[in-house]
Amino acid sequence: MTTPFTPDDRTRLAATLGDVIADGATPGGVLVCGTVDDTPQVLTAGVVSAETGDQAPGADTLYDVASLTKVVATWPLVGRAVAAGLLDLDAPIRDALPPINGEAPSGEATPRQLLTHTSGLRASTRLDHYRGAAAPLHELLCREPLDEEPGHHRYINRGFILLGLALAHVHGRPLDELAVDMWQQTGMPSTLYGPVARGPHVAPTEQRIPGAPRIWGAAHDDNAGLLGGVAGHAGVFSSGTDLAAYARHLLRAHRDGSSAGEWLHASLVPQAPIEPGFDRGLGWIVPAGGAVAYHHGWTGTSLYLAPATGRYVVLLTNAVYHGQARTRIAPLRTLILKTLSTT
Repeated sequence: MTTPFTPDDRTRLAATLGDVIADGATPGGVLVCGTVDDTPQVLTAGVVSAETGDQAPGADTLYDVASLTKVVATWPLVGRAVAAGLLDLDAPIRDALPPINGEAPSGEATPRQLLTHTSGLRASTRLDHYRGAAAPLHELLCREPLDEEPGHHRYINRGFILLGLALAHVHGRPLDELAVDMWQQTGMPSTLYGPVARGPHVAPTEQRIPGAPRIWGAAHDDNAGLLGGVAGHAGVFSSGTDLAAYARHLLRAHRDGSSAGEWLHASLVPQAPIEPGFDRGLGWIVPAGGAVAYHHGWTGTSLYLAPATGRYVVLLTNAVYHGQARTRIAPLRTLILKTLSTT
């Protein structure tokens, strides 16, 4: 049974989106809400950026979704690979990569541990340290020592980088090609890995150095940039229209019990505590009670699913445009979670 958003819900969401923009959190933003069965409701405010003048963001504006890449690209592709017998959730990730001779402590982490951020891998990801290395990236990462014994939750990007490399290897195709094929099947024609051409339809992100060009159409994440913009943890650009289509696809699959729905259902089972009231499933954050699953992106993006009520919310902003001011979108994220948690 689906529970539609009420007019009051939409009014509060729109008002809070406007408030965080007025507070300087982000130049503008797009919020799409709806249910598995109805027409998406699109709320927008502000502008795309100062560089694009008075251009208002819309449902088709492309945003760098940053770590939403984990649940929009890597997580669903892992689910497909598991269903096809190409990947074992509980076997060492090195088994799904080109052969490595000798010890590879980080290569003993399993896909389940990588998805749940419980692998014990190094938390700080600096691929620039491997510039000019003779060995391939998968071998360099797998040979790293662990920071700690597996089991404790600690958010780690390099685990999803390894998953992306493994997906490319077991399929014999580049990660971006695999992802584009999946997105086309899911009704997400505008979603892609960058770089993308600059223009008023693309939201710029951060200006790292005063006087230097702003990052615009390229991955904001440094490690994704070093990988040519294509990585398992970041690098995807998408729109409100496409992410709403993705949310509806997942919610329909969950309702209908298809393979994708079974993967989502399994992924929402708590695997590791993050903090009181919040657990990590396979990829997704699962608040207590399991009514909602969500993930955030560093640039100011979020995706929320509420399978029991058939509801979803997509939030796209370029809050990183103003640097640390990105934290000011927290009231909007809090309201979204509260709204979806109320049946």
